[in-house]
Amino acid sequence: MRADFDTIAAVATPAGRGAIGIVRVSGPLVRTIARRITGSPLTPRRVSHRVFLDDGGQPLDQGLAFFLEGPHSFTGEDVLELQGHGSPIVMGLLLDRVCALGARLARPGEFSERAFLNGKIDLTQAEAVADLIGSLTTRAAQGALHALQGEFSLRVRQVLEALIRLRARIEGYLDFSEEDVASFDSGALEDTLSVILTGIDRLMSDAHRGQVLRDGARVAITGRPNVGKSSLLNRLVRRECAIVTEYPGTTRDAIHVQLDIDGLAVELFDTAGVRETEDPIEQEGIRRTEAVVQGADHVLWVSDAADPTQEPGTAAMALGHICRMTEVHNKIDLVGMAPCLEHGPAYPHIYLSAKTGAGLPLLERHLREAAGLSDVGTGGFSARRRHVWALGRARDALRDARDAAEARAGEEIIAEHLRMAQRELSEITGEFTSEELLGEIFSTFCIGK
Repeated sequence: MRADFDTIAAVATPAGRGAIGIVRVSGPLVRTIARRITGSPLTPRRVSHRVFLDDGGQPLDQGLAFFLEGPHSFTGEDVLELQGHGSPIVMGLLLDRVCALGARLARPGEFSERAFLNGKIDLTQAEAVADLIGSLTTRAAQGALHALQGEFSLRVRQVLEALIRLRARIEGYLDFSEEDVASFDSGALEDTLSVILTGIDRLMSDAHRGQVLRDGARVAITGRPNVGKSSLLNRLVRRECAIVTEYPGTTRDAIHVQLDIDGLAVELFDTAGVRETEDPIEQEGIRRTEAVVQGADHVLWVSDAADPTQEPGTAAMALGHICRMTEVHNKIDLVGMAPCLEHGPAYPHIYLSAKTGAGLPLLERHLREAAGLSDVGTGGFSARRRHVWALGRARDALRDARDAAEARAGEEIIAEHLRMAQRELSEITGEFTSEELLGEIFSTFCIGK
């Protein structure tokens, strides 16, 4: 069912000067606004060159006008787009004129929110719009496009449909259990639950990869002074970002750069060397190193392969909680070693040379695999942390239902666990969604989208 709203307007192109700027309008006053600002009615779904007029009939600008009649538009409402010259002054004049004719300024993401509320897209597709705009790599953009086209939604609905069919069987049995119906088959119930759980596990795995695809990974490079941390950062980003000298303690503050490792967006941090020091500036650098390490998804502890007295990477554990760590043995060119990857009992070890680049592809492939992006294809969809969490809660509820079935705990208890699982899955696509969640999601969108 379509929702009824007032008319909203916004500049839909980025702030600043450009060749083209677009003012977007959506709502019940669009036809009136279009006629007043262009001087005559517009034909739906046809682009026309028009002069845009002020309230006195004088030209404000000239450009292209495009009218879409609801419900055949992105928002499901009548939509007008005025494409003029991309001057901030001109865009401001056009927007003021549209608002003087009855529209109001749109909130961030309000056009996409209306598309969702009017049933044009579901919530995962609406989020994919923002993810596509904010994508940091080509593969992230492809994943967002797949989600926008409904790939993620379809997978969720397939699990939901199986779950709803199972709920219908159980609740039908509860409704008519005192009548002449066959006894409930608990063995078939457990088998069906196992099939649904397998589907949830696969979807969770794909959604986690989609989250990494969207969010990328925060990788911290740390270790003792003068082991080649800054050289490693420069080698990974293929340019001189960090100062490299033979003097220990050169890096005092955390330096971070963005890079694309074959589809994985990485925020890479080069940190101050960790050691005992009386220098208050270096102490502050080490404190900041600890903060970066604690917030990282992956830590590269760099050591000197040519120095047998170097402490092992377990020293990094003193910096705080580390989810994933790899010890990078740098400077293998000084000892004549070949690059390699070894999987130790506590964490992996990579032997490389930041100076020559030997072993660098090994490290890049390792970071992708550690993030769950081991394949190099273009498949998959983007996802968000909230999707992964909701799938996890749905899986827990389904496991509780299976445990209850195995324990013969009663159909009422099983049905309640299934209801909770359905509620969590429905929250992903927006079939069940709180107002607070909607406000949080759409407030992160661009104005005009």
